[in-house]
Amino acid sequence: MNSGYPPASGAPASGSAPVPAAPGSAPAPASGSASVPASGAAGAPISGSAAGPASGSASVPVSPGRPGPLPPRIEPPARAYPQAAPAGAYPPPAAPGQPQPVAPSPPTGPASPQFGTAAAPAGWQSSSPPQPPAFPPPAQPSAPSSAPGSRRSWPGLVAFVLVLLLAGVAGFQTFQLDRLGDRLAELDSRAAAGQENDTLRLDGLETRTEELEEAAGSAFNPEAIAGAALPSVFRVRAGDFTGTAFAVGKPRSGGGTNLLTNHHVVESVWAAGGRTVYLERSDQRYPATIVEVDEANDLAHLSTDAEFKGLAAAPEQVKSGQQIVVVGAPLGLTDTVTTGVVSAFRTEQDAGPTIQFDAPINPGNSGGPVINSAKQVVGIATAKAIDAEGIGLAVPIKTACDRFTVC
Repeated sequence: MNSGYPPASGAPASGSAPVPAAPGSAPAPASGSASVPASGAAGAPISGSAAGPASGSASVPVSPGRPGPLPPRIEPPARAYPQAAPAGAYPPPAAPGQPQPVAPSPPTGPASPQFGTAAAPAGWQSSSPPQPPAFPPPAQPSAPSSAPGSRRSWPGLVAFVLVLLLAGVAGFQTFQLDRLGDRLAELDSRAAAGQENDTLRLDGLETRTEELEEAAGSAFNPEAIAGAALPSVFRVRAGDFTGTAFAVGKPRSGGGTNLLTNHHVVESVWAAGGRTVYLERSDQRYPATIVEVDEANDLAHLSTDAEFKGLAAAPEQVKSGQQIVVVGAPLGLTDTVTTGVVSAFRTEQDAGPTIQFDAPINPGNSGGPVINSAKQVVGIATAKAIDAEGIGLAVPIKTACDRFTVC
C-alpha cells in the first residue's frame, strides 16, 4: 500500500511503509528521523491536530534499506469545512453583500487517482474542497412588499369603470333608438294619412273633372254641333224632288256608307221602280242606292260606295226642354242650320212615337238630322204644321235603328 510519501533520494524503495497512528492519537516519529507532515491530495493541513513530536510513543523501526529515520511529523493547523447538505437540499440564501454559497453535488463514488496524486489513507480526512453543483440552484422568490396600497388592484377598478361607461352608453343608445322608432312610426302614420288625403283629393278631382266634362258636353254650342254634323249631311235629289239625307253609324263591312232619309223624299223613284238617287253638296255629287223603305214610319235606307263619317245615334230618349240643332237643305239650300228645343215627346197610337220641336224647318228639311248638345242624332225631321209656326215633327232615331240595322 502506498503511503503517499515519495521514496528517499538515492535509496531504493523498500516494501515497508510507516504504520499510521491509531485514530485520535498523534503519530510518533520514527527513531532517528523527523516527522513528515501529513498531506492530502492538495497538501492542506488537517484540522484537529497540533504540530510537535508525539511524546511517549515508541519508535517505528526503519527498514535496513533506508538511510536514516524519518523527520518528525508536523500536524497542520486545523481547518473547518462546511458540512455536506442533505441530498436535494440547497444552502440558505447568503446575507446581503456576501457571495451566494453553492450547494455541493452529491457524491457519485470514489474518485479515481490522478497522475502525481494518491488517495488519502484510511483515517485521514480529505482536504479537497467540495465540488460545485452541475447546475445553479433556482432563484429564491423575493418577499412580497408590505408597503401600504401595494395590494390595490387598479386594473380591476379601471375595468369596472369602463363597464359602467359602456353600460351607460348602451342605455343611452337604446333610449335614442326607441325615440327614433317612435318618430319613424309617427312619420309613417302622417305619411299614410297624407297619402289617404291625397287619394281622396285625387278622387274628388277626377269626379269633378268628369262632372265638368259632362257639363261642358251638355252645354249647348250650336257652332260646335254644326261643325261636327255638316260633313255628314247632304242634299238628296230623287227625280224632280229634293230633300236631306245624312250618314249614320259605322262604315259598311264591304266599304261605303249607310244613310237615312224620309220615305216621301225618294217615294217617286221607289214607286217607279228606280233605285238610284244622288247625294249633293255644293259642286260634289255622289250616286246612292235605295236599299229599303218603311212607309208606315216614313223612313228610307240609302247606301253609297263613297265613305263618309257617320253621325252617332243618341242612346236615350229625348226630354222636353232639351236644346237641339236641325241641319238640312230647305228649299234646296245646303248646309242650313237652325236651333230650338224639344217641345214634347208624343206617342200617339195612330202615328207612333213623335218628337215635337220648335226649330224652324221648311220643305227640303225632310230627312235631315235633329241633333242634341252631345252631337248625337235624336230624330229625323219629317214635317211641319202649315197653319202654325214653331211646330215641327221628327221620327225618333230609335225607330229607324230598330227598323234598319245601320246604327
